[in-house]
Amino acid sequence: MTKSLFPGFDGLMNLSRREGVDVRPTLLRVLTDLYVQASTHSDDEQRQFVELATRLIDQVDDATRAAVKARLAIYPSTPAPIMQKLGLSAAQEGRRVPLAREIPAPPPALSPVRTPSEAEQRMASNMAMQPTDAAEIHDMFFRAGASERALILHNLAQTPLKAAPRIPTVRAKRAIQILEMAAIARDVENFTLELSDSLILPARVAAQIVDDASGEALAVAARALDMPSPVFQRILLFFKPEIGNSVTDVYRLSRLFDRLSDRSALVMLAAWRGSTLAVTRAKYQPSLHDSERQRARGASSQSRPGVQPGSAPAVRTGSGGSADR
Repeated sequence: MTKSLFPGFDGLMNLSRREGVDVRPTLLRVLTDLYVQASTHSDDEQRQFVELATRLIDQVDDATRAAVKARLAIYPSTPAPIMQKLGLSAAQEGRRVPLAREIPAPPPALSPVRTPSEAEQRMASNMAMQPTDAAEIHDMFFRAGASERALILHNLAQTPLKAAPRIPTVRAKRAIQILEMAAIARDVENFTLELSDSLILPARVAAQIVDDASGEALAVAARALDMPSPVFQRILLFFKPEIGNSVTDVYRLSRLFDRLSDRSALVMLAAWRGSTLAVTRAKYQPSLHDSERQRARGASSQSRPGVQPGSAPAVRTGSGGSADR
């Protein structure tokens, strides 16, 4: 199920175990959303969902657990072990879906909970993204299908990972004009160059965004530039004829673009930038390792002097202290 429901799940589980970075609530929500999309599942899919969800249910906060419980309570094919884990009762005769047990009312709060300020929320969302984590998110996004990408982008807004800074307004406006002109002319080379330059992306990643046949990557890039929706639609129609010729695809991507939050787009932009560092480190790590080993060998095999101390022949002297002749 890891491949069919959530590509890259194991990589993000490693991220969730690191101190200060907890994306387990997001993982459980996405995993549940992907599972309930299908009305039926194979035995292997059901078994793996039970295994992964059971691990996460005990590790998430009460709000996430309640949201997942409510979602699975109305899903007719919720596995029995998950129902038992969440305290859901089995379906009764004449009822089509299982009913959730009554949730006890929380004790009255002694004092009202203070709503975090905007500055505190920004500080809480300031976890620097490691290159390996960025590479995992990058690969997970491009391996996923259209519906899975939409869920990933939706849940990125709730992660504590640090987003990329906004593109300066003047630079973004200039980039939008150049991109629209290049799209109308179907100038792929200049479109890719401008996308790479304006978003500070490597040419490899910019080309991957442009060549992406599904179009979600281009929607993320456009949202990161704060592109107006009509401009994005014109780019789809002129620059992506395989998408522009399909009313369904244009509507799907336009709706995704309008619902996509700025934070989700900027977190994904940070992942695209950081993924390059992981690739570069992996590329040069063997060379760096060999260089260190060679330097260590050189230090341990320094040349010794030709004559060691104390190895010179002794000079014999007579009783009067003069050398023998």
